[in-house]
Amino acid sequence: MLRVGVYGGAFDPPHNTHVDLVRAAMSQWRLDRMHVLPTGQPWHRPTQPTAAVHRLAMAELAFEGIPGVVVDARETERSGPSYTVDSLRELQIGYPRARLHLLIGSDQARALTSWHEWQEIVKLATLCVAARVDDAAPQGQVPDLALPGATIDFLHTHPVATSATDIRQRVAAGQGIAHLVPPAVAGYIDQHHLYRTAR
Repeated sequence: MLRVGVYGGAFDPPHNTHVDLVRAAMSQWRLDRMHVLPTGQPWHRPTQPTAAVHRLAMAELAFEGIPGVVVDARETERSGPSYTVDSLRELQIGYPRARLHLLIGSDQARALTSWHEWQEIVKLATLCVAARVDDAAPQGQVPDLALPGATIDFLHTHPVATSATDIRQRVAAGQGIAHLVPPAVAGYIDQHHLYRTAR
């Protein structure tokens, strides 16, 4: 059976931890393909992300060279709020014999019951949960994670530490980010004068 990963987010900007998580997920679950989906109009964020054209371009730069990764623009092209369940349904139609694996952080997993049609999400995809640095649980597992009907697996990798918000603030403050993002992404941010004003 084809194994297809799905990894959504603002990617504003994409950083090294994003890249590391994708590499680890593809290796651990032997994924044939990974769809990286920069979000369109996020329903749960009070502020709008950077223009989609920039986030898509940075994602292409961040994930280029990783076999099987596809930067998927479908959510940025969709009108109205961007819902994960809609993308999963579309991908299931595109891959009718595949098992979908949704890669999310443990903070997102804990909040999943607030997502639009979350019960359908757990039917459509295996939840592949990446621990964060504030998770205190053995083997990278997440405490207090109860999602009825969900198939959950945990990513065996170092906890997530990098924050896109911190990166934007560092750029606005004139601080270096070369150790936090792929070189091509750092160059793109500088070339297009992104994040000069903190949000």
